[in-house]
Amino acid sequence: MSAQPRPEVSLPRPTGEAPDARLLTEAVTRLRRALRASIRTDYPWESLPMAQVELLQVLGRHSPARISALAARQRLAPSTVSGLIGQMINAGLVVREVDPADRRASVVTLTDAGREQLAAWTAAHERRMAAALSALDDAERTAISGALPALFRLAENLGEPLDDE
Repeated sequence: MSAQPRPEVSLPRPTGEAPDARLLTEAVTRLRRALRASIRTDYPWESLPMAQVELLQVLGRHSPARISALAARQRLAPSTVSGLIGQMINAGLVVREVDPADRRASVVTLTDAGREQLAAWTAAHERRMAAALSALDDAERTAISGALPALFRLAENLGEPLDDE
């Protein structure tokens, strides 16, 4: 049985002066939406809002952390982060404790349940992405792999903080 040729992907028609920027924005938007929607196949009970998932990811790398540090890292208002953290405390994903370095302040730390939720969310997303990547041909996978360093640099240029900050 011979493989059927895959149809060409039709790119949206860019308008304006920066077609690459517009197409990249469209691609990133579609990827995020598709990944978020497709994850429900492997992980149907996943219901965390993306803002909470992103806070779990930050806390997975930088924990414990003050609300102000989380807000700065995520470019959100401290009151917004505080509200999200309150919801996450109620869900048992994080705890708020007194900062041992400054007893006037508090820090947020992942709970075991939060770590497990983050690990399950990450594993499910990696499985979905691996399946999607395996459906691509070798040249497409090579192109994506080669673009990854530039995409991370692009994120830094857009102001995404580095992990060691």
